[in-house]
Amino acid sequence: MGGDHGTVVTVPAALRALKKHPDLKLILVGDPAAIKKELDDRHVTEERLVIQHASEVVMMDESPAKALRLKRDSSMRIAVNLVKSEAAQACVSAGNTGALMAVAHYVLKTLHGIDRPAIISHLPTYKTDKSVTMLDLGANSDVSPEHLYQFAVMGAVLASAHFNIEKPRVALLNIGVEQIKGNDLVKAADKLFAQSNFFEYIGYIEADGIFPGIADVVVCDGFAGNIALKAMEGTAKMIGHCAKQAFSRNIFTKISALFAMSSLKHVINRLDPGKHNGASLIGLKGIVVKSHGNANERAFANAIEEAYIEVEKNVPQKIGEKVGELLGVN
Repeated sequence: MGGDHGTVVTVPAALRALKKHPDLKLILVGDPAAIKKELDDRHVTEERLVIQHASEVVMMDESPAKALRLKRDSSMRIAVNLVKSEAAQACVSAGNTGALMAVAHYVLKTLHGIDRPAIISHLPTYKTDKSVTMLDLGANSDVSPEHLYQFAVMGAVLASAHFNIEKPRVALLNIGVEQIKGNDLVKAADKLFAQSNFFEYIGYIEADGIFPGIADVVVCDGFAGNIALKAMEGTAKMIGHCAKQAFSRNIFTKISALFAMSSLKHVINRLDPGKHNGASLIGLKGIVVKSHGNANERAFANAIEEAYIEVEKNVPQKIGEKVGELLGVN
């Protein structure tokens, strides 16, 4: 029910996901009348799709505290509760990010040995067949070196499971690659990362080093990560806007656009944030995936796909096992 578009996007995206995966079953949580309308409009009767009633919706501008305390029958809360009770194996939401993080953290709790969950996502690189996994993208503004190390372990586990990488290359986001640069937090985390045998630590990386694919995992605090992510998305939109302006200046540029259309579509597709939609709230005792609030049908289906893969790869269990092994917890 959340996001900018609600059932107009989430219902057809769910149908798209069901078509792709014959073994997938989905529970649509929210207003039954609104959900049924979208299904009826498409003349759909799908046995692998169940509607779960919820009387409340968390609005995009509501505070996380209000959503947690006062809206216990919201579609968001019920969806997370279904994961807690094991009636569902994952939750996907396009709703209020802060509320989703608060609800998921409160209901599911963090894995043993993990202090805080983080927001993690896969981003495109120069290489068409490679993505880079980055965290934290906005959940934790203030962190310790130990938190960053936990993020690195979680990111490495997800990248290893998702992309079949035996020993992921991990980098720390910094204002320079030289050892003398960075604040006390980054320098302290650098020493912890260098001691790990689970992943290959390749040192500091600047923001312009994310896309070449030098690292498999990039780690940072949520403040820097969210700014970097929004700057990336804004840059992609600006490139598309500038290209459209350039090719619409006059009749000659419009004609040249016809010849360049195939290449332009390829570039736009590579940079489309929707293609990589689906950020995980990693570190919880359950799978929760956050979609962009303005996601279209294809983008929201990609978020469902991310949840499907994490269920298939049993990511929370693998993170719990690896954290227990590396950090000495049971």
